[in-house]
Amino acid sequence: MGAQKKGASRASEDPEELARLPLQAILLADSFTTKFRPITLERPKVLLPLVNAPMISYTLAWLESAGVEEVFVVCCAHSKQVISYLENSEWFSQPNFTVTTIESHDSVSAGDALRVIYERNVIHGDFVLISGDTVSNMSLTQVLQEHKERRKKDSNAAMTIVIKRSKPSQIIHQCQLGTDVLFMAIDPNTKQLLYYEDNADHAKGSIYIDKLLLADKSSISLHNDKQDCYIDICSPEVLSLFTDNFDYHHLRCHFLKGLLVDDIMGYKIFTHEIHSTYAARIDNFRSYDTISRDIIQRWAYPLVPDVKFFRDSSTKLERQGMYLVSELGQSRSAQIGPFTVIGNGTKIGDNTKISNSVIGDGCSIGPNVSIEGSYIWDNVTIEDGCKIRHAIVCDGVIMKSGAVLEPGVVLSFKVVIGQQFIAPSYLMVSLLQQPIKQNSDEKLEYVDNSTGNAEISSLTHALDISNGEIANQQQETQCWATSELGIGGAGYVWSICEGGHDEGWRHSVAPIPTEKLAEVIQAAEDDHDGSLPTSDSDSDEEPRDDSYFENEVEATFLRAVDENIKVENVVLEVNSLRLSYNKQTANCAGAVFYSMIKLALESPHNSAGELVQALMKVITKWKGLLKYYLSDIDEEIEVIMKFEDMCLESAKEFSPVFDKILYQLYDHTIIREEAILRWDDEKRDADASDRIFVRQAEDFIQWLREASEEEDEEE
Repeated sequence: MGAQKKGASRASEDPEELARLPLQAILLADSFTTKFRPITLERPKVLLPLVNAPMISYTLAWLESAGVEEVFVVCCAHSKQVISYLENSEWFSQPNFTVTTIESHDSVSAGDALRVIYERNVIHGDFVLISGDTVSNMSLTQVLQEHKERRKKDSNAAMTIVIKRSKPSQIIHQCQLGTDVLFMAIDPNTKQLLYYEDNADHAKGSIYIDKLLLADKSSISLHNDKQDCYIDICSPEVLSLFTDNFDYHHLRCHFLKGLLVDDIMGYKIFTHEIHSTYAARIDNFRSYDTISRDIIQRWAYPLVPDVKFFRDSSTKLERQGMYLVSELGQSRSAQIGPFTVIGNGTKIGDNTKISNSVIGDGCSIGPNVSIEGSYIWDNVTIEDGCKIRHAIVCDGVIMKSGAVLEPGVVLSFKVVIGQQFIAPSYLMVSLLQQPIKQNSDEKLEYVDNSTGNAEISSLTHALDISNGEIANQQQETQCWATSELGIGGAGYVWSICEGGHDEGWRHSVAPIPTEKLAEVIQAAEDDHDGSLPTSDSDSDEEPRDDSYFENEVEATFLRAVDENIKVENVVLEVNSLRLSYNKQTANCAGAVFYSMIKLALESPHNSAGELVQALMKVITKWKGLLKYYLSDIDEEIEVIMKFEDMCLESAKEFSPVFDKILYQLYDHTIIREEAILRWDDEKRDADASDRIFVRQAEDFIQWLREASEEEDEEE
């Protein structure tokens, strides 16, 4: 039986037959990890809301837009919930796009799931392999063409994985995603993957590569600045390899690394790097936060809150990245800040402030509530005076008056937080009790309670919400009685992650603590000239890097303004971006000034004079941040030249008042006299088109020169 399947797969490799085959994809609707516990004990990860739409909807929307015609969704954990969602969604009725669910209760790893697919004999050619927690807007055309061309020349070209350069930074970016640094060795000529390691033991930048890899390679590029997108183009033989080797559980740790060291089979893996498009996988709470913000800031366009697959098509994009629905019960005194999404039917009370957050459908938020950097899912009740910072609050949670959630708190479904209770940082609460022991194969993640199974009691003791009593607890983890969650509270407290409290920050939606970020930046600086040379083949991407760098600094600055972050903490984040893009301090100065101009432009103004006042108000408040990057004359000149460029392109409203702004920068001791005069000298032999603003400011420049000459004479 197995031989016939393999033969059928090989027969399908004929180019003419491949051309007639529909493009297929295998979507794993299970992460096969426990990183989203305790939430995933009650709902599968792919159905958790990501900016108010299930994660799997992003993956299916991308597959459809990329030209995939048949998708086989392998449902393991909570399979009934996944199948029910898909059967009642629009994905079962799309033209030229077929979604088929395959249920497997016995699969506890990706390898098990792919063996099930192989036994069904439904894949007939090259296919896309992806998990249902991946967000992308990339085109598949080029990577598919590259893969098929390689297959024609070499039948052992089994797989092509999609990678990209880490957007914010190398080591810093991995820290922001809560993952380990990834090291890769790639043949720069053929793009063949030769080495893959994401082990934390290599965090200092030293790796060991078998010298046999160098034997027949003219050159090898080593990288620690690449991100695995977990989007794979596979040949049909990939499925049979899982059947032949039952040790392949994890797609990367076991299968990919296994093929890289297997000299007998001879299969090869290649890479395809994307540059201007988006692709990322939600691996933990921190990457959930990072990717949510990317979606809100439209990096993943058209996968943004105002597209059709979101539950409420009436969602509209307002200024400063606010997404609001038409039926929003918002008090006039309530304040909704930038980069915020509000769901349908939600009511917001008087004097409540919400910023940088996602609020789901049907929520009731009382007066005088403060929500910042948080994710509030559907039908949540938040009574008056509550404060929530950088937390995840699941469906049906009730927060009684005066309750406070410190950064990193996770409240699972229908938890009740009592009056005036202050939940400390990284607290995790669920109505289900934490299992006493973690199985090595993590089977506990895959209990299907969607079928009403009573067996879940073997994992969790009963919680009687009606009378607030907790059954006898004989476990080794911390557990609080309902009374200890405040008056009227209900829920079990889970221990922090396996690494203990010190590691809780890595996988949290809370901002990285200043001291931790400083340690990571220092480590990156120590290794900045380290032993990992990278290929210079991406030098043509430098203009794109400038744009990304400025956008990243702007996003960091806007968040600092909105959340009133201290200057020293903003400096840490900007420095991490500087390391990432290999920029100079002058580039940081220009990018910070660029961000200030953009913010001033969005301020209400009816005249040029009001625009000048708006900019100087921003600069005055954040003078310390700008001055940090203006330690010498060259950096000050960079700011003047950046201002010139913006007046000609993206901020033309400032053109008539260029000279007035230049004077204000001088008067506030931000730009020194010497920098202005040197700028004038450098422009002296330039074309007339490059001297527009020099001529505009010539009276001010002449005044500076005369004052300077008078000082020289006095001396």
